[in-house]
Amino acid sequence: MELLALSDHDTVGGVDEALAAADEVGIGLVRASELSALHEDYEDYHVLGYGIDHHAPALLEALEDFRADRDARAQAMAARLGELGFAVDDELLDERRRSGKPIGRPHLAAAVLADVNNAERLEREGIEEVGGLIAGYLISGAPAYVPRTRPTVPEAIELIHSVSGVAVWAHPFWDVDSTDDVLRLLADFHDAGVDGVEVFYPSHDEAQVNALADAAEARGLLTTGSSDFHGPRHKLFSRFRAFELYGREPRLGPIA
Repeated sequence: MELLALSDHDTVGGVDEALAAADEVGIGLVRASELSALHEDYEDYHVLGYGIDHHAPALLEALEDFRADRDARAQAMAARLGELGFAVDDELLDERRRSGKPIGRPHLAAAVLADVNNAERLEREGIEEVGGLIAGYLISGAPAYVPRTRPTVPEAIELIHSVSGVAVWAHPFWDVDSTDDVLRLLADFHDAGVDGVEVFYPSHDEAQVNALADAAEARGLLTTGSSDFHGPRHKLFSRFRAFELYGREPRLGPIA
C-alpha cells in the first residue's frame, strides 16, 4: 500500500473527498493541512499538520481566521498592483473565493498574467510566468508586497497539536539558503514543539538532505518527504516521489 497526504494551505477542504477516493483504490491517506506562518522577519514558513482531526471545530475556526487574514492581505496586494498600473483578473480570484479556496501570491500573480491588458508591459519587463511576477512585485521589499499578520510558527504548531496532529516544518531550503540558518531555525522550531522536518524534497540536494537528517536524528525528530505535487502540468512539482533519499531513510513515526 502507498501512503499519501493531501495538504492544502490553510484549509482541509479536500480531505474528505481524498479519503473516499483513497479508500476506493486502496491507498493510505493521511489527513493533513499546511499552515503558512511567521517567524522573525519572514512570514511564509510552512508547517504541515499530519494526522489531524480535520473536523475539529477549533481547527476549522482557526483556519477560517487564517484565510480571512490571507484574503485581506491578497486584496491589499491586488490594490497595490492596481496602483502600480496592472490590471488584475478579478474573476479568477472570485472563483477561488466562491469555492472556499485560499488566495495567495501565486493566484494574484496568475490573475495579473491572465489579463491581456498587461501583456505588453509583462513582455517589456521580461515576466513570463508566475514566479517572475512574484519575484518582481510580491516578495518582501517589492512594491506590491503586504506581510501576513498571523499565525506565528509556535501558534501553528500549537494548533496542530491541539487537534491530535504531528507538526512538520516543510521544505526548509526552499525558504532559507544557508545551512547554518536552517539548522538554527530547526532548533527554534524544535524548542517550539515541532515534531519533524521535511528532509526529502525535490530541490534538496545531497548535502542539504544529510544536514537535515543528521540534525533531526540528533534531536529525535521525524523525517518526512514530499514531492509537493501541484498537478501534472506544473513546471516544478509535476510528479509524485520526485525527491531523492540519498541513502537516508524517512522516519514517519505516528504519521504512518
